[in-house]
Amino acid sequence: MAQLSTVLTQATPVVAARGEGALLFDEQDRRYLDFTAGIGVTSTGHCHPRVVAAAQEQVGRMIHAQYTTVLHRPLLDLVDRLGEVLPSGLDRLFFANSGSEAIEASLRLARQATGRPNVVVFHGGFHGRTVAAASLTTSGTKFRSGFAPLMAGVHVSPFPDPHHYGWSQEQATEFALDQLDYTLQTLSAPADTAALLVEPVLGEGGYVPASTEFFAGLRERADRHGILLIVDEVQSGYGRTGKFWGLDHFAGRPDVVVTAKGLASGFPLSAIAASDALMSRAWPGSQGGTYGANAVACAAALATLDVIQDEHLVQNAAARGKQLRAGLEERTTRHPAADNVRGLGLMQGVEFRDAHGKPDAAAAKAAQQTAHEHGLLLLTCGAWGQVVRFIPALVVDEAQVEEALDIWGQVLHTLP
Repeated sequence: MAQLSTVLTQATPVVAARGEGALLFDEQDRRYLDFTAGIGVTSTGHCHPRVVAAAQEQVGRMIHAQYTTVLHRPLLDLVDRLGEVLPSGLDRLFFANSGSEAIEASLRLARQATGRPNVVVFHGGFHGRTVAAASLTTSGTKFRSGFAPLMAGVHVSPFPDPHHYGWSQEQATEFALDQLDYTLQTLSAPADTAALLVEPVLGEGGYVPASTEFFAGLRERADRHGILLIVDEVQSGYGRTGKFWGLDHFAGRPDVVVTAKGLASGFPLSAIAASDALMSRAWPGSQGGTYGANAVACAAALATLDVIQDEHLVQNAAARGKQLRAGLEERTTRHPAADNVRGLGLMQGVEFRDAHGKPDAAAAKAAQQTAHEHGLLLLTCGAWGQVVRFIPALVVDEAQVEEALDIWGQVLHTLP
């Protein structure tokens, strides 16, 4: 009898049968508060009626229309609608299926457009699991070990993580920018550097936000050296942080934005956006794919945008994010191992450290597992797995956040 790979470690033993908004129900109809959202994918919640209706209608009309063969109306309408929310000047789009594919498409574009081989990434970043994307990933060795050699031309510079270094945000930012200059002086000459690739908030790296000064420093160096600034918004985009894009918190001005996860409320769809001038420098035939811009996924993405805008979900993420952050900070003080709360909007993490100040993955895992037993689904992240992350759907309401916080308080009370 066939079974799933044993390497696919499950975060919980739940067998989900149905979902509704921020809730999941198992096959025994037990209710769970889902504060994982499919790792930030179900932005409008499980089975939002408008997304369901849009997908069902499109399935009955046309499921797949390969978009380098023929165009279709959901795709054309989605391009128009994304133009309303993308950062200024990013008016050309390429669609794929996953975040990893989109990251690799952005890398290909950067290398072809600049004629340069190298890319600088930042410590703790997660950009995917395929070979090139994993080569760009430094959030944990589990994503890049065991299938070397990885792609050449990747250089790593520090991310401004104040808690990791034990510094203020200002000190961490100054250090990160100084070290970026050092990287460009010693490892990858500016004339060899195609792009800087960065997340506005580290995802798998532990839910650490960047800073306005850091983004300003990246932009200045990119402009000075003719380097492209690629911003990975796969997890932080689409309202997750309480602004439409994570970079909006930092006045970021990217050359390329990569988006996926919350784009289509659970349907596989990703995209990169760049200016016409930049996208036109990609080599002919370098962009394509069988399933990218699938008609049903595009219809779901259009409905997702409608729901986000009509139900003011970005504003809800900001309000519920403040509520969640305040509640986590208040309750986290009740346990000595719960060391730090950080994040933006509905992208919050609680870090666990032991009595010696070292990352405590065991405590984080125990908290995550105990939360599941109490009906709250959570995930861990961070280099050591020492951070418990809270990422509910953007439709989560005040009562559900309060219920999750009450469960979290019980969880901390039961931990040794």
